[in-house]
Amino acid sequence: MRVLGIDPGYAIVGWGVVEYTGNRFAPVDFGAVTTDAGRPFEGRLRDVYEGVCDVIHRTQPEVLAIEKLFYQHNQTTVIGVAEARGVILLAAAQAGLPVYEYTPMQVKQAVTGYGKAVKKQVQEMTRILLHLPAIPKPDDTADALAMAIAFCHTHANQLSRLSARRIGPI
Repeated sequence: MRVLGIDPGYAIVGWGVVEYTGNRFAPVDFGAVTTDAGRPFEGRLRDVYEGVCDVIHRTQPEVLAIEKLFYQHNQTTVIGVAEARGVILLAAAQAGLPVYEYTPMQVKQAVTGYGKAVKKQVQEMTRILLHLPAIPKPDDTADALAMAIAFCHTHANQLSRLSARRIGPI
């Protein structure tokens, strides 16, 4: 199965495509869609949308796994990320991709076996599972690869404690 993991944002959208076959992970491609801070916000959203559409077209994933949005401290930031997430979901819907969402804790649990793992532990385990020479940069890219791994673990092992909420039509 080919999975596109996305770490949503409007400045940087991390993405990673992972092939999962016979309990083995293989990175297909990964990177980040970045937007210019000086550009009007609607232009940044367009850049995110077009960048994600391009990734979907080039890598041909079967499913998209995305981080579930949660509110932390900055209401302005969360609204912008929600809007960027919306254009990402639109790109997935137009491509006919089923979408699954995961909380950071679910990703940590799936990748490291510990739901309260620190970011460095998740990144290092992602590097090991994908046999990469270094942790991908920026951090958003490593997070997106971890998201794809979480989908594979959750669905391959049918771990009820990591059940994700599927959104969108089949």
